Amino acid sequence: MITFYNHLHAQHQGKFEMFRGELVPCFEVPARADHVLAELQRRQFGTVQQPQAFDDAVLERVHSPRYLRFLATAWQQWVALDPANAGKDILPSVWPTRSFRTDIEPENFAARMGLYSFDAGTPFTAGTWVAARAGANCALSAAQQLVQGKRASFALSRPPGHHAGADFFGGYCFLNNAALAAQHLLDAGKEAGISKVAVLDIDYHHGNGTQAIFYDRPDVFFASIHGDPRTEYPFYLGHADECGTGAGLGDNLNLPLPRGTGFAAWSQALDTALQAIANYGAKALVVSMGMDTFVGDPIAGFTLASTDYFSVGQRIAAAGLPTAFVFEGGYAVAEVGVNAVNLLEGFTGA
Repeated sequence: MITFYNHLHAQHQGKFEMFRGELVPCFEVPARADHVLAELQRRQFGTVQQPQAFDDAVLERVHSPRYLRFLATAWQQWVALDPANAGKDILPSVWPTRSFRTDIEPENFAARMGLYSFDAGTPFTAGTWVAARAGANCALSAAQQLVQGKRASFALSRPPGHHAGADFFGGYCFLNNAALAAQHLLDAGKEAGISKVAVLDIDYHHGNGTQAIFYDRPDVFFASIHGDPRTEYPFYLGHADECGTGAGLGDNLNLPLPRGTGFAAWSQALDTALQAIANYGAKALVVSMGMDTFVGDPIAGFTLASTDYFSVGQRIAAAGLPTAFVFEGGYAVAEVGVNAVNLLEGFTGA
């Protein structure tokens, strides 16, 4: 299995995030990816290489041009307001909700920042766009491997992506890597017979951005196993009755579980999701590989053990689909490398 590693990921390194009413050091840190890379190298698992470059037009297959322009220039806009801002991260502070208009882009920078975001826990830094853009290349390169007939691939990058929508960021995410991978499989994989793609999100937190991007489409099936949104972030999406709409009706499956869920119940939900993907007839699979289901994760609530991830990988492999893994969450930093590579080893050894 080839791992596409984002060697620019550490350029995104937030100082603080808003968490439970106070500014705290960021949970989403460069060491997350560093530990996974180190474990891949320690076990001599596959090969690690840099991604190929993809044109910006590929991003517009998932994200709005207006949003992409903002991300690419936000830091320059911030520093232009005051040179002293170069030493500060940007956090949103105001948002358009419900009856507010979003079709007109405000001239005020704080208002633009709020227009394109949904929380105050996702700092924008000097290197955010560079890191996120390189991460998109990792996900697209992983998808391209499947187009070329490979069994599996791994995009190892941060910041993560599954909370980012077509025109908003949040939840530490700016570009939706899993959605970009799925779209590329459809666009570039037609001759390879890839007409339908499934995205399986196993992060503790619901992939609200991925769901929103594909919610009305019949060519991408989205399945997510996550903490119950009545109590768990991102709160406002991820309920079991969200099944898709229009042409996508029936192609969205949410399996919310209560805080404290262990591997026995979680694995039953995984089997349900994989059966639904099989029934859908997917020709390729993208896995939003969040590792924050681990018992020691500081901002999650499931209780999977490190050894459980071997079984997770085996069960995903049993689906028999070409599979691109995309690294998402996982904030028990010291253990995230072992957990991630256990899952990948379970998959390749099945």
